[in-house]
Amino acid sequence: MSLAAIQSCADGDAATDLGVMLRCPRCGSDTIGLDCPRCEFRMEMSNGIIHALPPERAAHYEQFVRDYELIRTSERRGSNRADFYLGLPYRDSTGQNSRQWQIRARSYDYLVRHLLNKGSLHGGKRVLDLGAGNCWMSFRLALTGFQPVAVDLLMNERDGLNAATHYRIRLPQLFQRFQAEMGHLPFQDAQFDAVVFNASFHYTEDCEATLREALRCVKSGGMIIISDTPWYSREESGRQMVSERRDAFRGSYGTASDSIESLEYLTDARLQNLEEKLSIRWNFHTPQYGFRWAMRPLIAKLRRRREPSRFRIYVTWKKA
Repeated sequence: MSLAAIQSCADGDAATDLGVMLRCPRCGSDTIGLDCPRCEFRMEMSNGIIHALPPERAAHYEQFVRDYELIRTSERRGSNRADFYLGLPYRDSTGQNSRQWQIRARSYDYLVRHLLNKGSLHGGKRVLDLGAGNCWMSFRLALTGFQPVAVDLLMNERDGLNAATHYRIRLPQLFQRFQAEMGHLPFQDAQFDAVVFNASFHYTEDCEATLREALRCVKSGGMIIISDTPWYSREESGRQMVSERRDAFRGSYGTASDSIESLEYLTDARLQNLEEKLSIRWNFHTPQYGFRWAMRPLIAKLRRRREPSRFRIYVTWKKA
């Protein structure tokens, strides 16, 4: 039975039948449907979302999710209005985080125009959106003819996978959604034409294991894309940013939001280390974010502050 047929039987909200085949996120066995024949773990479904996070891993992330949702709510992320989600990333109707959404919009436009739509996928359309959040990228990709699959840990209705219900207004069928962790994906090998880490790679606990999973899931010749993860020219700058942010979070929210040790940022040395361990090669692209953004490093230097983060889009391909 196909995944879409399983969804249809489960809750009457079938996604387009993309032929995505599953594997157990706990033991790695291929499955037919939602039940693992080896370890008997069952991927449950609710509201059209497949829950591929075993209980022990959910417990591991419990504090992180609690802290993350507290901070995001305090920052007034999300909305109870559909027009907010339908306008992303081009318009933030709340006005709370407009500058960040402007950056996301320029990264997304560059990604689609110069990477996904430039023949790099050889006609393939299946894109795995890792760290999908409220699924705005999957929504935009679906509108333009791609076949996205959204993955995230968060399930809430403002900033997580359940926010995707707003997109039903514009989509005849909603794309597939999975609650899962990036290091243990519930998909069989070589199914996706591209994997996109959408402002999410810096949340991984083990960047090597996470990239190995992405490479496993992408087809030969397929593309891995890291978009909107902070980059610093010096390791010291990244460490200082993390320290400043934890102090700020502790002062504002009563938590440093460091219950798990995540990557946080990229440097050239870290990227080179991944190249050597995984036998890959990065190409990087620099979208234009405007004059004010380009001047940030110079202004920081003149004011004797640490260097600001910069964003690039990093691309590698799975060897055929």
